[in-house]
Amino acid sequence: MSRRSLLRALGAGAAGATLAGCGVPAAFVEPGHRAGHDSSATDHTLHFANWPLYIDTDDEDESKRPTLDAFSKRTGISVTYTEEINDNDEFFGKISPALMNHQQTGRDLIVISDWMAARFVRLGWVQEMDRAKQPNVAKYLDPQLRTPAFDEGRRHSVPWQSGITGIAYNRKKLGREIRSTGDLWADDLRGRVTLLSGLDESFALLMQGNGVDITRWTADDFHEICEQTEKRVRSKHIRRFTGNDYIKDLATGDVLACQAYSGDVIQLQADNPDIEFVVPEEGAELWAESLMIPNLARHKRNAEKLVDHYYDPEVAAELAAWVNYVCPVPAARDVLASSKDEETAALAEDPLIFPDDAMRERLAIARDITSEERMDFAKKWNGIVGL
Repeated sequence: MSRRSLLRALGAGAAGATLAGCGVPAAFVEPGHRAGHDSSATDHTLHFANWPLYIDTDDEDESKRPTLDAFSKRTGISVTYTEEINDNDEFFGKISPALMNHQQTGRDLIVISDWMAARFVRLGWVQEMDRAKQPNVAKYLDPQLRTPAFDEGRRHSVPWQSGITGIAYNRKKLGREIRSTGDLWADDLRGRVTLLSGLDESFALLMQGNGVDITRWTADDFHEICEQTEKRVRSKHIRRFTGNDYIKDLATGDVLACQAYSGDVIQLQADNPDIEFVVPEEGAELWAESLMIPNLARHKRNAEKLVDHYYDPEVAAELAAWVNYVCPVPAARDVLASSKDEETAALAEDPLIFPDDAMRERLAIARDITSEERMDFAKKWNGIVGL
């Protein structure tokens, strides 16, 4: 299941939108009620919840996680690591009862997509991190990821990994290049194109294809892409809407071009060098999945130390070499470039892990769908997609 999948049905999304409400939500937690007793000084443990396959593992023993084990060895802090997050909405449903009722979640550190992180920040469900105690984050965090609209100054969130939503295609089978989102709608791709089914996953790239500045898009921009997408569904130009199963369609040749994530395509290219990833001329969406400390976490200081550990360029490089997403620590590039292993050193030149300046100029972080917009927008989009 995609780490970026969300809004598979209106239910969970609608519940979240209702919860967030207008003005001050009923479940909002005031700043003075977010911190709990921090046992970090005497209890050298923490609970870290993450997505599956989102951390480096030892080649010979998958139960070992080298970067995490190095942290425990250096600090003496034992980490309980769970791969329990399979979907943003599902995880929201799992821990929201505790958070809205001012109870501990049992987790000190979580990783969620930034659109969901925005919801947590609005609800006051996560704590501010003490950046003075996180010198690596302060020094090395990618400038392009420092100021998301939902969390000014990244006070409540720190990117775990980042990525790009763009276009993947089989150049050999298509027989031509794709340079823009508009190229997807050429006649020779009728019935051979897929889009992502999740609202938050899909809308930004489609808007960018219309020349919209996604940092300040409007409701009119949204309704325009809905109208265009409906027409392409009716004409059968769009084959279907997918989660991460677009990978199989692209690999088998059933689909020649699709909306895709940069990290997935790096893996596909290892088996099929004819697969290419494109940041369209009009632009693509840069996104992140971020580390956050829930309210009343019992080991906040320990969690802050772990976050800062992963912003050491040496550690960030080791993680990047394994997960192959956009590294939020640009300084890790030099670490990889100096590797004696040719394959590892080559990763430093991969623009899907370390975007170059030309690519960065075409990347933007979309403004979040507000709580007031979400219910109506999700209902309309899901109707088109067939959810």
